[in-house]
Amino acid sequence: MSENFKTIRELAEELGVSKTAINKKVSDSERKQWFSKKGNRFLVNEIGQDAIKAMFSYDINNRKSKTENTEKQPESKTENFENDNLKRSDFNHLSEIIKYQNAQIEDLKETKSQHFKQLTQMQNLLDQQQRLALQDKQLLEEYKAEIKDLKALTMAPRDDGEKEVTPDKQPEPENSTPDSQLKPKKWWRFGKS
Repeated sequence: MSENFKTIRELAEELGVSKTAINKKVSDSERKQWFSKKGNRFLVNEIGQDAIKAMFSYDINNRKSKTENTEKQPESKTENFENDNLKRSDFNHLSEIIKYQNAQIEDLKETKSQHFKQLTQMQNLLDQQQRLALQDKQLLEEYKAEIKDLKALTMAPRDDGEKEVTPDKQPEPENSTPDSQLKPKKWWRFGKS
């Protein structure tokens, strides 16, 4: 293994917790940033290791402070110096975690802003679609009313004194002679005159 990466099992053994506990603590977005897969093993980078250690040290410290009311005083100056160094390194780790979380917060704010803009656009499009549908409905109603009026005009009898011309009764031509009307021509005399 590389000295910069540790497997989840190695990190769990170092912290004295289970692999499941680590997996429960780490969110999906953190997993994407801190974990990498090599073969069938997940490796945790240094930033992830520090962050996970800080998560568990915070939990352990909270449990200890609830059970112990008294603090142990350092016995010597060297122990006090070591505690100061640990506090500084813990502070550095915590500040890195805070920076990372602030970056995540900014990313989430930007994502939220983009989603809000998309939601506003979708709402405007929906409003436009509803207005167009209402206009279409009104036009359809107007067309139906016009068609009904036209049907009523064509079906209504005419009372204005004009005679309606039907194809069954056509007026007789005016140039016909009275003799041609009286005498029907017979077909057997066609060739004889």
